[in-house]
Amino acid sequence: MQAIVKKRIPALVSWTLVIVWMAVIFSFSAQPAHESDGLSKSVILFIIGLAKRVMPLSDLAVDIATLNHLIRKVAHFTVYLVLGVLTVNSLKASGVPIFKAAIWALAICIVYAATDEIHQMFVPGRYAQVKDVLIDSVGAVVGICGYYSVMKA
Repeated sequence: MQAIVKKRIPALVSWTLVIVWMAVIFSFSAQPAHESDGLSKSVILFIIGLAKRVMPLSDLAVDIATLNHLIRKVAHFTVYLVLGVLTVNSLKASGVPIFKAAIWALAICIVYAATDEIHQMFVPGRYAQVKDVLIDSVGAVVGICGYYSVMKA
């Protein structure tokens, strides 16, 4: 009995991390546009501050709008890369063979990305974009493939 419980604990912890990470993604998506934009701009100001330390201010030409767009898309990619890793790990910890775990993890991530974009349609100033679901999906694929590569090694 105790061996069964010990075997289930890693799966339970893994799935808890997936749910927590999905809640983090949901909370970012629930931010009204002005809050979300403010968060992106604070990241940009941080990056510009770092860049000013490396190069003279006169050499620093920054298009804030382009950098803001880039930061937001990289954030989409990154949070779903993490979700992909957490999900495939949870499936593997639950006893699903790695190839099937990878397929299921990708399906879960794509469905979550699509429902997350639908959720944004109900948030003030936000809207759904198919492009974001594609970026999210690519992030998940990279995370799942990275996990698969590490587990094979």
